[in-house]
Amino acid sequence: MTTTNSLEKIFHWAESQQDGSIPSFETRPNDRYKDMAGFNNNFESEAIPGVIPKGQNSPRVIRFGLLGYIARVLRSHIKDSPFEIPKDDTPVDFVDGLKTLAGSGDPTMREGLATHVYLCNRSMDKTAFVNSDGDFLIVPQQRFKVNIAGPTRGYILEVWGSNFELPELGPLGANGLANARDFLHPVAAYEVTDNDPWDVVYKLGGKFFKSSQRHCPFDVIAWHGNYVPYKYDLTKFVNVGSISVDHIDPSIFCVLTAKSRHPTAPLADFLIFSPRWDVASHAYRPPYYHRNCASELMGLIYGDYAGRSDDFKPGSVSFECSFVHHGVAYEQFAMASKTEPPTMRISQASIAFTKHIHQHDPKMWDDLVDNFSKHRVEVDKILGKSTEGKHHVGT
Repeated sequence: MTTTNSLEKIFHWAESQQDGSIPSFETRPNDRYKDMAGFNNNFESEAIPGVIPKGQNSPRVIRFGLLGYIARVLRSHIKDSPFEIPKDDTPVDFVDGLKTLAGSGDPTMREGLATHVYLCNRSMDKTAFVNSDGDFLIVPQQRFKVNIAGPTRGYILEVWGSNFELPELGPLGANGLANARDFLHPVAAYEVTDNDPWDVVYKLGGKFFKSSQRHCPFDVIAWHGNYVPYKYDLTKFVNVGSISVDHIDPSIFCVLTAKSRHPTAPLADFLIFSPRWDVASHAYRPPYYHRNCASELMGLIYGDYAGRSDDFKPGSVSFECSFVHHGVAYEQFAMASKTEPPTMRISQASIAFTKHIHQHDPKMWDDLVDNFSKHRVEVDKILGKSTEGKHHVGT
């Protein structure tokens, strides 16, 4: 008989097999845990047999009323409010109205990113701006022009040490998502002035510096190269999705991506959730309850978005840091699970991308139901436990 003590001073684990005279085993006798063997494998485990769906990840209903294919009984709880645009009696231009929300890395190390909002109510009169740290991806929540016609607001994703590019299309082929020909670049234009005071604001290392000159800085007559500003109309994005079953991961909504130094993970992805058809059958169609290895920051340009907390308004920001569980409110979960939905348009008249953030009274979760515990008698029978025993599911 093999004991724990008899394994303490063995030369190698092979000795535990006793030359095949006993059945092989993987752990020491005092290790009471059940394990799955392997490294970097795809594993699958069920505490109750038959819970994980086969052939898809997001069925309309998961057994025992569980809330996600990482089958969870209950979920965790943040509410978001729009950033306030400055009042008319407080003049704020684009540069003065930049507010940083989150970030990672350091611009002086040429690696990382930052997310900002801009809130302004006056034009940059006789002022130019140069960002020496990285690239700005500007998402107007209201109409955008540095020479603004009125109060405005928007979002900015800044990357350092990388540039935005189109994602690989893979099996999609040559066309789909954001098509290259829909990105528009400016043509040469100039303005020559003399004895014309201008300020030029530089952002370097996250700090702002100002210099003055006596002529317009926009006096370039002609240019050539490939590092120039561009614009893209998000309504031109070609959505793709499942035409059979299941809920495809949101990476299919990637407009632009910025590579990191790690070959298998981007520095940042810019995604859009816009009007599209939802046709998957036998599927839970809303955003399922999930966790990401990446942090997720989302803003709403216009319309509404059901994938976030109650009363998520345009100009707001929602944020989940990595590995924080999130999803829709319970009433949306219950409605989507109740009946097979028809073919329908979703995000109609809405565009959101993936903030004023503050803790809120989580009343929207008051009616979150633990469906699993309603099945405790059935589960106990499946697991071979007596319903009169001292341990039951949900107690």
